[in-house]
Amino acid sequence: MHRKIIRVLVVDDSASVRQTLSSILNGDPDIEVMGTASDPFAAARRMQDEVPDVIILDIEMPRMDGITFLRKIMAQRPVPVIICSTLTEDGSDLMFEAFEAGAVDILPKPRVDTRQGLQESSLRLCDAVKAAAHARVRVSSARAPRMVVEQKLTADAIMPPPVHGRCNPVTERIVCIGVSTGGTEALRDVLEPLPRRTPGILIVQHMPGGFTAAFAKRLNGLCEIDVKEAQDGDVVVQGTAYIAPGGRHMLLQRTGKRYHIAIKDGPPVSRHRPSADVLFRSAAQYAGANALGIIMTGMGDDGARGLLEMRKLGAATRAQDEESCVVFGMPKEAIACGAVEKVVSLAQIPREILHWQDLRQAAPAG
Repeated sequence: MHRKIIRVLVVDDSASVRQTLSSILNGDPDIEVMGTASDPFAAARRMQDEVPDVIILDIEMPRMDGITFLRKIMAQRPVPVIICSTLTEDGSDLMFEAFEAGAVDILPKPRVDTRQGLQESSLRLCDAVKAAAHARVRVSSARAPRMVVEQKLTADAIMPPPVHGRCNPVTERIVCIGVSTGGTEALRDVLEPLPRRTPGILIVQHMPGGFTAAFAKRLNGLCEIDVKEAQDGDVVVQGTAYIAPGGRHMLLQRTGKRYHIAIKDGPPVSRHRPSADVLFRSAAQYAGANALGIIMTGMGDDGARGLLEMRKLGAATRAQDEESCVVFGMPKEAIACGAVEKVVSLAQIPREILHWQDLRQAAPAG
């Protein structure tokens, strides 16, 4: 069967950036750069001849900024758009404006200072384009040569597999969430309705370094519960959500009857750092049946194996349904491997968390 090539339009006022992005993308056999444009007006002219599958868009450009162009695209001819800009790395509101305007994903400009930096940036960019090509584009509401990772690592690279019988009963409940493409808006829908009595929540949202602190701060201002970027040694408390820092793994650990967080460096797991597989495995080991694992919208299979480990050690598990996902990749893989007890819509997830908590409080711990 003929493989469909993803056609990409790159819009950036820097000729060197256009060349770098084009070189990276054309190095992937599944992607082809159909054209480049130095500003939104040139991009609009190019789109009159052919509508791309995905647009990569800078923010700061002459004649029209990228956010304004993004809004025009979503109003007139919706196409999956990835924002690729340095302006979103400083925690400014531009990142949130872009998501609210309809961006599927946001990435920093590729790092070319080191081989490892270029390799990771290249993989992240190509994966983001593939995810965007499968995304359901929804108009928002008012509110270099290809480099290949030698081995797709599992959570074994960070910690050993969980052992049955090692997790002693505790009274504290814990919720772990893994999410990727489409997750920034989806997490808001999950966290905003939750009351302060909600158990501590650990979240892996696939994001590069420099983005998660601003993301957590934004959610904290919208939610009744506290939301923060996780730090090494944080004690997990009720009424707080902890978002894994971009570019580092987050693990749940336990001392006595108290949960705490460990932030670790290490290689990407399931092509991601932070990785949901790493978080879920640690929850399986240290929380067992006192944990609820939830896998949400995103491309790829990160989280599927870890969620299965959680289920095997007694945890409750949920997956977001296809209809409400921007990309039904991660939930689909978790469902396929038998990791999911129940499939629910995005709107149902807050109720599932509270219902599970109430059921656990009514039953003996363990």
